[in-house]
Amino acid sequence: MLRISKLTDYGTVVMVHVARDPARFHSASEIAAAVFVAPPTVAKVLKVLTRSGLLASQLGVHGGYRLARTPETISIAEVLDALEGPVAVTECSEGLGICDLEGSCAVSGVWQAVNGALRTTLQSISLADIAGATVPPVPEPGVVQLGPVVQLGPVFK
Repeated sequence: MLRISKLTDYGTVVMVHVARDPARFHSASEIAAAVFVAPPTVAKVLKVLTRSGLLASQLGVHGGYRLARTPETISIAEVLDALEGPVAVTECSEGLGICDLEGSCAVSGVWQAVNGALRTTLQSISLADIAGATVPPVPEPGVVQLGPVVQLGPVFK
């Protein structure tokens, strides 16, 4: 099963919270209370996101964290990369020369295409898209739909 870690999920929730009021500095405790995540976990996520350049921090009474860029220019792919590393559905989809079976594998090209499509989709979804999203309608059977922003083709049966 393809799944992001809980820490990455929390990091995405934190980034979306900050993106809803991007000009203001948010304290770690305010963020933790707003997103219902334990303060030590939020602190860990904020540290990683700041180190990766997605958040800017400021010390002091009126300090805290805010987006380093506008929410329209930060993709979900960047958030995942910061917290998990580059998205790769298989070892070989990270690049050529990684897998010993590469020369004789019948499916590596398919996995690389799947990984590329996933990466392209994640890069096309910004924090602004998610921060302003409403709950989408139930998609038609056999179609994966991510709100008004992205629609993927038929699901494999």
